Amino acid sequence: MSFSFLFRRGFSTTAKRCRPRNIPDSVLLDLETSIEKVKPTRRQRSVIADESSPHAPALVLNTRGCYKKKEKPRYVSDNRFYLPLDHEWHGAFPTAGHVVKHHACLRNAETAAQVAEAFVPAGTKNKVIVEAFPGPGVLTRALMQLPKERIDKIIVLENSECFLDFLRPLQEADPRVRVLPWDGYAWGTYYNLEAEGHLNEVEVSPWQDPNPQLQFIAHLPTSIYGEQLIAQLLRLVPDRGWLFRYGRVPMSYVMHDWVWERISADTSKLKNRCKLSVIAEAVTAYREVVSSTTLEPYETHFWPPSLAATESRSRSKRQSTKMVAVTMNPLLEQTIEKGMLDKWDFCLRKLFVLKSNPLKRAIPHLAPGASTLLGMLEGASLPEDRHRMDISKAVREMEVEDWAAVVRAFHAWPFAPDDLLVTDTFSRDDRL
Repeated sequence: MSFSFLFRRGFSTTAKRCRPRNIPDSVLLDLETSIEKVKPTRRQRSVIADESSPHAPALVLNTRGCYKKKEKPRYVSDNRFYLPLDHEWHGAFPTAGHVVKHHACLRNAETAAQVAEAFVPAGTKNKVIVEAFPGPGVLTRALMQLPKERIDKIIVLENSECFLDFLRPLQEADPRVRVLPWDGYAWGTYYNLEAEGHLNEVEVSPWQDPNPQLQFIAHLPTSIYGEQLIAQLLRLVPDRGWLFRYGRVPMSYVMHDWVWERISADTSKLKNRCKLSVIAEAVTAYREVVSSTTLEPYETHFWPPSLAATESRSRSKRQSTKMVAVTMNPLLEQTIEKGMLDKWDFCLRKLFVLKSNPLKRAIPHLAPGASTLLGMLEGASLPEDRHRMDISKAVREMEVEDWAAVVRAFHAWPFAPDDLLVTDTFSRDDRL
């Protein structure tokens, strides 16, 4: 047996086997004496001494980090039809956690009244409102207080129990209100609305006229999922899925300003121009219905305050907490034709990867041999009624008409790839 093996063997012995079984009393006595002589350090927060023996060694307790947690005030109410007072909201609703982390909702009743008036203005009659993500229902109460001839029914979609306690009393007080504990983010929710007869009174309107009955209202989640949700809803307009099977149904949102900047970015706002901007411009007409200054500062008008605190510490693009109120109406003439959505999605996603490049350099990214499409976009052989585009434009500078020309050329190209599926948060099976 080699020396190196014995050397390793000796140092690999466990601590338990090396520990002596019998410790002499003299060693223990010396150890206790040395412990008594140890002086407390500055980091040791409290010293408890025996009052009867001032010369006795002190017993030092390190209580660093041991602070008594401040208890959250509790809110108690027998009638939750009425919302808490301003100073009681912290006790009534959570300020952090997954329930409210990205669930910004109106808390100021006067502001909610202005938003409700803008969403459902004078002259509106017999509306059926589907409201998603209402929170405790400040905006819902404002809608209920509008003249009754404007609204026939309010269907409230909220699945957070802490908010449902303040929503359920509304349907007991007003027969027009129906509170459903369903998630406004789930596609099955809207299928169940029809399956259970909640939309039976809504008639299908011809596409030529806006639907005068049905309207969708929501506090859009402030996370990336909120942007994905509105992007998917806009993509359902051309094929008339979701609520658009009833016609040109208006949508009204309270949303974060960073989403609105992306939606409303035209070719004069290239910094925020993106795929969502193009789709929104192609399928809807949109506008702010309440001045953004009316909704500032955030802490005065919205809940939870933790959202503002979190974003004030962030160095991302969403540094400021600013909310906007927007209404979007589907266009009569849809630039995206029925059945062409997948090709629009494919072209937008492929080309926006090279958004700063001119189209003539970016278009080969669509597929091998796609450079031949340039002749179909600016060639002299194009019919006079066809849109001729400047292929030296950067991708993000392209107007909706330019995108329509690219998609038409891609559709007519015999060598276009058959598999156009681009991985996304929503699958094909999730679409309505």
